[in-house]
Amino acid sequence: MTPKRYFFIVLLFLYTPLFIKGYANTTKEFSDVIVPEFPLQVKFANELVDLDRLDMYERFDRELTTLCYMHSSTSLAIKRANRYFPILEPILKEEKVPTDFLYLAVIESTLNPRAVSPAKAVGIWQIMPRTGREYGLEVNNDIDERYHIEKSTRAACKYLKDAYEKYGSWTTVAASYNAGMGRISTELEKQLADRSFDLWLNEETSRYVFRILAMKEIFSSPAKYGYKLKAKQLYQPIRYSEIKVDTTINDLAVFAQSKGVSYAQLKEANPWLRSRFLPDKSRKVYYIKIPMKDDLYYTKRKFTTYKKEWVIDKK
Repeated sequence: MTPKRYFFIVLLFLYTPLFIKGYANTTKEFSDVIVPEFPLQVKFANELVDLDRLDMYERFDRELTTLCYMHSSTSLAIKRANRYFPILEPILKEEKVPTDFLYLAVIESTLNPRAVSPAKAVGIWQIMPRTGREYGLEVNNDIDERYHIEKSTRAACKYLKDAYEKYGSWTTVAASYNAGMGRISTELEKQLADRSFDLWLNEETSRYVFRILAMKEIFSSPAKYGYKLKAKQLYQPIRYSEIKVDTTINDLAVFAQSKGVSYAQLKEANPWLRSRFLPDKSRKVYYIKIPMKDDLYYTKRKFTTYKKEWVIDKK
């Protein structure tokens, strides 16, 4: 053995333990993966949902665990709820639809008014074109009221009430919102079942109602499930003035500028305006929202919390 090779072996013998020790000290342990616990009974629209049956327990567990670890979308839903629940909830109450259906909207779109599905369902309530027209919404290339928060909410309420007249169960109504009344009615008849929980359905619909139930559970106490938000992190409601319009607007950018806002801000406030102009030969009345300027700046506004349980800095 040459002296040089001998020297290298000695160095390797002496310093390898130090290298291994140093590497071990810099290696971080994995974060704990906490499996959420939950009650064996939950409620939806005053209907008791018993989770004691094996498949019911595991289906709820799957969705709760998934939502607990979908950090970005679940936290975003809670933030957006502070802006949109104050609009949606009074309409549901006025229409006599249980307010638990707010969580259906959360699951449908993560409360994104501009959401579009691969099937071309759009808006917070993810309404299909034909369904929108059936329930009184204007849907065309220039105006699409499925994107109109208030009008689409009333259309969704009409659908939900029609489904309740058919099924007499709000949980089955929720399943029909995903699969359609025709599909649910057919499967109830063919499978000799009384409720959607007992049906063998495609995986999306089988999971759908449990996702709603799980989201409601997280919203009841976000911090319990790891979502520790502060009031200033919630998205704040935006106040608007409304302008009555019953004639064609040839250029919405010019219209926006005349009202002291940008074209982008006008479209953000009125996503139902789908073109660069508003055609109105029939003199139909529309109401266009103009956001209040102070509400468009983070530092100029008052912070409010719609539900105190959503934040850790309760006042």
